[in-house]
Amino acid sequence: MSNFARMVRGRIWALSRAPSLAGQVFILQVLLTLVLVSLAVTALALEARSHASAEARQRSLSVARAFAGGPGVPEAMTGDRPTSLLQPRAEEVRERTGVDSVVVFDRRGLRLTHPETALIGKRIVGPDEVVRQELAGKTVARTFRASQGPSVISAVPITGADGTLLGGVSVGVRIDSVNNEVHRQLPLLFGAGGAALALATAGTALANRRLRRQTHGLGPAEMTRMYTHHDAVLHSVREGVLISDADGRLLLVNDEARRLLQLTAEPEGRHAAELGLEPPLTRLLTAGQPVTDEVHAAGNRLLAVNIRPTDRAGGPAGSVATLRDTTELRALSGRAEAASERLRLLYDAGVRIGSTLELSGTAEELVGVTVPRYADIATVELLEPVLRGEEPATPHGVLHRTAVGGVPPGHPLFRPGEKAVHSPSSPQRRALESGQAVLHADLSDPAGWPEGYECEARRLLDQGIHSLIAVPLRFRDVPLGVATFCRTRPSGPFDDEDRVIAGELATRTAVCVDNARRYTREHTMVTTLQRNLLPSALPDQDAVEVASHYLPARAGVGGDWFDVLPLPGARVALVVGDVAGQGLHAAATMGRLRTAVQNFSALDLPPDEVLALLDELVARLDLERETDADSARITGATCLYAIYDPVSGRCSVARAGHPGLVLARADGTVHVPEIPASPPLGLGGEPFEAADLEVPEGSRLILYTNGLVASHDRDHDTGLDLLCRTLAAAPELNPAQTCRELFATVLPARPTDDAALLVARTRLLDPKDVAQWEVPTDPAAVAPLRAACAERIRDWGLDDVAFSAELVISELVTNALRYGAPPVRIRLLHGRSLICEVSDGSSTSPHLRRAGVTDEGGRGLFLVSQLARHWGTRYTAQGKVIWAEQTPQGLDG
Repeated sequence: MSNFARMVRGRIWALSRAPSLAGQVFILQVLLTLVLVSLAVTALALEARSHASAEARQRSLSVARAFAGGPGVPEAMTGDRPTSLLQPRAEEVRERTGVDSVVVFDRRGLRLTHPETALIGKRIVGPDEVVRQELAGKTVARTFRASQGPSVISAVPITGADGTLLGGVSVGVRIDSVNNEVHRQLPLLFGAGGAALALATAGTALANRRLRRQTHGLGPAEMTRMYTHHDAVLHSVREGVLISDADGRLLLVNDEARRLLQLTAEPEGRHAAELGLEPPLTRLLTAGQPVTDEVHAAGNRLLAVNIRPTDRAGGPAGSVATLRDTTELRALSGRAEAASERLRLLYDAGVRIGSTLELSGTAEELVGVTVPRYADIATVELLEPVLRGEEPATPHGVLHRTAVGGVPPGHPLFRPGEKAVHSPSSPQRRALESGQAVLHADLSDPAGWPEGYECEARRLLDQGIHSLIAVPLRFRDVPLGVATFCRTRPSGPFDDEDRVIAGELATRTAVCVDNARRYTREHTMVTTLQRNLLPSALPDQDAVEVASHYLPARAGVGGDWFDVLPLPGARVALVVGDVAGQGLHAAATMGRLRTAVQNFSALDLPPDEVLALLDELVARLDLERETDADSARITGATCLYAIYDPVSGRCSVARAGHPGLVLARADGTVHVPEIPASPPLGLGGEPFEAADLEVPEGSRLILYTNGLVASHDRDHDTGLDLLCRTLAAAPELNPAQTCRELFATVLPARPTDDAALLVARTRLLDPKDVAQWEVPTDPAAVAPLRAACAERIRDWGLDDVAFSAELVISELVTNALRYGAPPVRIRLLHGRSLICEVSDGSSTSPHLRRAGVTDEGGRGLFLVSQLARHWGTRYTAQGKVIWAEQTPQGLDG
């Protein structure tokens, strides 16, 4: 309640209550002081009792712990006479510490010591739960009835040197001892309470005497002057005061209330409902209920109303209402609230804009911050070079509408993703050219339309847009695009302050757009490099039907890669690898490793030997980089290398720190073969091992990198299980369909790494397309074998290469018989090409050389190299294989 209301209420009843007021105040103060002192003494007594109980519990627990950890106690417990050793010691501790009992008991709960010797040898007493805890070796501090009566008991276990529980010791303090301690403090508490009561009574008496002097000493003249002074103050303050009786009739209305309520006639004696005020304000004044700072209209003013009853503390029935004019304060508050909202908008823009390095995401963040808090419609249009990550140059080119907010789908004017065509006189083009924000506060005024903008302005008005701001997005004086903010009715028009806010928003957004542009340029460059380093097309071969898929990481391009390498003998090598890290270094390293694997595969080595060579290469490259502190190391790269043979249907696999492959058979069963694990490339020190797998025809070999199955919120095993279930659910899918299904189902929702996938469905060469013979050591047997080979080649319909193949077979067999070791075998493979293989038990490798004019030999391999498209040597555990490949007409080469 305001000071004016208190003053008026005092005017009504102060004199009538003055003679008896002093006595009542004195009695009330004495009673109140007595109650407070009693409560304080009681609280102090309770606190003393609580403190004494807590002190007893702490003391008993400390004594128990000290006794249990004392020297010689465990030894006495395990001795022949524990009571004779421990009883004197317990009594000494009890007398020195002032506790009431020190009881040592064994694991069965039998007392070994007690102040009352008659109780020694008997079981300890107490609540069952407490006894069980004590015998279980737990520390207990409780209050219960013990052998000496209600006591504070603390029990601590006694353990041997090896931690074995031997028993325990309980220390008790009787409740009577605690109460005696409190009783000794009571006289002091009551004495202090009595002194406080005496002082308070004396102070009350002095105050009562002074009050009597101040009330009964006034004469009529003095009282008149007091009332005159109150009237003068009441009618001169800048706050309206209305005093009503219990019936709602006005007893007093000051001058400020008359002015605020625009009252002309004398309102005193009239009911508040007869004043002609607004209905809400009338109901408020006549209700008589307490009100605090409720704002109501009175004409063209806003009044803050407070109402309090006057009958509290014995005053007459009625109420007093005070009125304050808050019209100007409301207007000022509205402007302050608008400024605060602008500051919050700029703060939110600083926090939200730039959280992503995507151009479209940054533009959408600006739209999301400003709609609908600042504008009803917002668009962000970026120049075409910016979207490619390039820095635009003048003259400014085509704008692309990157983000739109505040419009329903299918809006005719603002369609996201399309080219934004603006006339040279449009606000967007003028803002882009001038570098300054352009404001059209009222589009409905044709006088503000620049020449050539009439049609565009009418289209905006037809869509309900009546106010517009176009602001350029510039960074380091380089134009990046333009942002447009529009308002539709019933929103108010933009003003100059809004133009300043738009400039601030555009400045902050431009920095983020330029960062996103630079990131886009770098990401595009690295992605292009990586895609150029990955296979552009997978080679045709007879061994497998193969498909692949690669997805770069959102945060940056990584080093995942794959390859399919045809090998001699219709075999194929399937490779997948992963280089740690992201960015340009990872992509370049990936390209180097892929090139190295291609070169090593040309040696036609087993998978474990290929990985050993690759491991040595990585270690050597990292050794070269040790002198350059800025160079990133390759160590940690992983690789899986598999060779599949379509003749035998077997697959040899080795891996270096990479996840193993998955085998999905044609019958729907999915198997994860056990492949010996080896450390990543570059670590060295351990040999690589290969696993030999039996692969049925039509099976799918799934080679993948860790980014396909794992992420920050999912481990590798969970993703691998999902991959296996997906393969088992769709055994009929071909490799390309399998790639799409796995990326749609298994790939994490928010992948943190790039992912590579290679799917190969195995084939088997028809036994009719494979022919082999044992070659006797007799050179005379070569001619019949050569004829048999030529006949089989003609049976396959390869007459055009039969003669040349016969010559190649003759030279290879002759070399094997002359320079090799038995057994010698011939094998012919008919697929996309004709492959002739001659194997022997020698590891001596033939070399192509240019024979001299007088040399008798040296021309056989030269003849083979001229007749065959490819030829070479492959070493096996039993010797070597010399092969030659020819491409007949009509077959794919």
